[in-house]
Amino acid sequence: MVTTTSFAMKSKPYSHHHLSRQNSNGAGGYASESSNSGSNSPSPPPSPRRHATVSHYRRRLRTKTNSFSLRDNLGVSFLFRWNFRYLVLLTLLYVSGLIMCVGPFSELIGFPPVPGSVYRSHEIFEKLWDDIQFDNSSAIDLSSVWKRRRLKMQKPCLNSTAGQHFGVEKESGSPSGYLIVEANGGLNQQRSAICNAVALAGLLNAVLVIPRFELNSVWKDPSEFGDIYDEDHFISTLDGYVKVVRELPDLLMEKYDDNITNIPNIRVQAWAPAKYYIREVYPVLKEQGVIRIAPFANRLAMNVPPHIQLLRCIANYRALRFSSPISTLAEKLLKRMIEKSSKTGGKYVSIHLRFEEDMVAFSCCLYDGGKAEKVEMDSFREKWWKGKFKRKDRVIVPGLNRVNGKCPLTPLEVGMILRGMGFNNNTSIYLASGRIYQAERHLAPLLKMFPLLYTKESLATPDELAPFKEYSSRLAALDYTVCLFSEVFVTTQGGNFPHFLMGHRRFLFDGHAKTINPDKQKLVLLLQNMNISWMTFKEEMGIMLSENDRKGIMVPRVRKINRKTSIYTFPLPECRCLQQSNNTILKLTNSVNPPSSQLVSAR
Repeated sequence: MVTTTSFAMKSKPYSHHHLSRQNSNGAGGYASESSNSGSNSPSPPPSPRRHATVSHYRRRLRTKTNSFSLRDNLGVSFLFRWNFRYLVLLTLLYVSGLIMCVGPFSELIGFPPVPGSVYRSHEIFEKLWDDIQFDNSSAIDLSSVWKRRRLKMQKPCLNSTAGQHFGVEKESGSPSGYLIVEANGGLNQQRSAICNAVALAGLLNAVLVIPRFELNSVWKDPSEFGDIYDEDHFISTLDGYVKVVRELPDLLMEKYDDNITNIPNIRVQAWAPAKYYIREVYPVLKEQGVIRIAPFANRLAMNVPPHIQLLRCIANYRALRFSSPISTLAEKLLKRMIEKSSKTGGKYVSIHLRFEEDMVAFSCCLYDGGKAEKVEMDSFREKWWKGKFKRKDRVIVPGLNRVNGKCPLTPLEVGMILRGMGFNNNTSIYLASGRIYQAERHLAPLLKMFPLLYTKESLATPDELAPFKEYSSRLAALDYTVCLFSEVFVTTQGGNFPHFLMGHRRFLFDGHAKTINPDKQKLVLLLQNMNISWMTFKEEMGIMLSENDRKGIMVPRVRKINRKTSIYTFPLPECRCLQQSNNTILKLTNSVNPPSSQLVSAR
């Protein structure tokens, strides 16, 4: 019976204490040996007094120098400790002062709140509504939102990889063993784990077992791989790159009593480099014939050899295709959204809105609900996270969160941003979201600004949507598809969903993400200034749009690649060859009704 083994990243940092002990012991040993060594030879004649005097002065000088050095060292040490304590004290005073200024204590002592720390967007909206309502004179054309730029590719990826050497040396063409991973999280965190698993299987020359999905306590979606993705397409697409099987052979399963959880689980540190897997994990795989890594979120560094990196591209943009039930309904929703956008040539704006009750509660931000909202959010946090937010070491300062740009944007704020950027009330909006917190109240201003507002619930019939209702990942897959083909995508709170979408859209749209990611730290300052005019706000939003246009084309992986820079957000240049070789089917056409084959292939 194989015992369960736990592996961890090994690092042996240098110990300054150990090093200093080595040095002092060495010097001391040499001095001791010199002083204690005896001699049977007669004593030498006495040296002249002047030499003795020089030697005496040298000894005194050394003694003084050593004394001064000791005092200097003690002084420096004391000064360092005093300065360190002083810095800590200053830091605490600064943070305390900031908390006093942005927290409820500021009201008690009469301090004015820090700019941007108080939610007043609803007041600004009421003040500027007349100007917003009648400002359709400079409406932006969706076809001209983004400037056309030529993407400079410094390092194109290989044209073909099938049959090439990927990672460890292959012995007689046989695989090293079987790799089992457990993907956790929501739809796109699982997607990341799947692509990383394909890359790791290629690195280790392993056979990949279809990844298992962990039942998450938040999403509560029991869907398996085949419920979300097309298994046959996944296996056949990767054929020639990585061998994929649905389950372990019977002989191996019998060895572990037909229970996969009996297979030794290897614990791997996050962002582990390729060298670690080859050095530490590969020998275990060869010895046991199968390894299991759970959890497998972010367990492989982003910076890996080019051939391994390309496996991620193939997995993400070719092999992963949504299952037939999902892709069929998603295609219907996409076509209906294009039809609803006839006033703008079939183009529309999609918004990923993170203003669900759990997100608002977790952010610890305050909006315009007053005391009732605070009581409700406190109750929700206690119900779902128990005492996590009541620990003594946790200080909750809603104003500070808002100033730092950590508060989810409200539907009202998103609407003001888009109207300020020049999108008028004829613009069709697709809203990708869960259940909005107090939806009737919070969605009303957005509907006033953009009456052509649609969701998957409004585009699909109840019967069409019924099979997906209890499965959050399948619902997210529908949103993902409709957002993918929008002319403009707006992200409001970060996370895996927008990051994967930005990368996928860069892959489809010649390297440009076509994404608006608002600068929330700048926005909160504008939306608390009760004296701001609509024209001033529009000018600032125009600058923000231009900045998003510029950043949309940026490819930081070309300039600086580290272990965390995500290829899923910045897929170029590594995935460029897939984009070029499939230009006719992967690139979104300008037609209002793209052929079904193009939509399915692009997904």
